[in-house]
Amino acid sequence: MSPRDASNAVGTLFLAEIERGYHAQKSLAERALDQLEPEDWHRVLDDGSNSVAVIVRHLAGNLRSRWRDFLTSDGEKADRQRDDEFEEGDHTVPSMLAEWEVGFSEVYGTLAGMTPADLNRTITIRGEELNVVRAMLRNLEHTSHHVGQIVMLAKHWRGDQWRTLSIPRKPKA
Repeated sequence: MSPRDASNAVGTLFLAEIERGYHAQKSLAERALDQLEPEDWHRVLDDGSNSVAVIVRHLAGNLRSRWRDFLTSDGEKADRQRDDEFEEGDHTVPSMLAEWEVGFSEVYGTLAGMTPADLNRTITIRGEELNVVRAMLRNLEHTSHHVGQIVMLAKHWRGDQWRTLSIPRKPKA
């Protein structure tokens, strides 16, 4: 295999793994969200905490902004109202899930059109230049961080009614 072929193979694998990572994070969050009652979405642990609703809307807004025109425009789009994402408001679960789907659709649509050669490009986020690989990893890390918050809050709010998302613990003897 030539070095160019090897580079393309690694690039193709990287793009597939990034997409797999987003699918895994989305699935994990949705399995936690499915366990919530509508009122749980807006509950907070304390005055300084974010609700599941805020986290979902923030993550959806981030994904939509970062991944739309990913290779050609700044990742912080002018139409994004980031501060509004942190306001509770009276958003319904269906409206928040619709925003969520738009955000992830941007990710998947962009990834579907990318080639290994795109991984060598430079993009801009909030005026900062980043190589594409770093930008993708940074956003997947951001997504994973917030998915972890969603899972933790959902587990907290459901208490004894929580259904585990991974291998259940063995019962105590």
